[in-house]
Amino acid sequence: MIAELQCVVLDCPDPLRLAEFYRSLIGGRVNQVDRRWAVGDDWATLHTPAGSVLAFQRVADHRPPRWPDPEHPQQFHLDFGVPDLDTAEREVVAAGAAVLDDGAGTDRPWRVYADPAGHPFCLVKHGPGPS
Repeated sequence: MIAELQCVVLDCPDPLRLAEFYRSLIGGRVNQVDRRWAVGDDWATLHTPAGSVLAFQRVADHRPPRWPDPEHPQQFHLDFGVPDLDTAEREVVAAGAAVLDDGAGTDRPWRVYADPAGHPFCLVKHGPGPS
């Protein structure tokens, strides 16, 4: 095992509004304090009663999906928590991932990759202990 799933992230024009929508459907807490994320105008979270986390990120000029139209595809990505970004990067690349954004020149705790089919996902450094 290389990583653990932290959350599923949906692109949208209004993160807080979408988080509140999903809360109305499945319950949970919007923007619960969690050391893994800083919430704000561009990022909101929903911690569900089942323990999973949905996150919502603002995307400029968001084009909503028009399922099943491939010109307007579904938009989401997975975040995976890892104890060490460098080690995890070597392992996911060896498994077939491509590096999209290695965060070079920054001190941010996440990097972006594409799976073998081109879907983006992030590796996010997490610390020890419960969230």
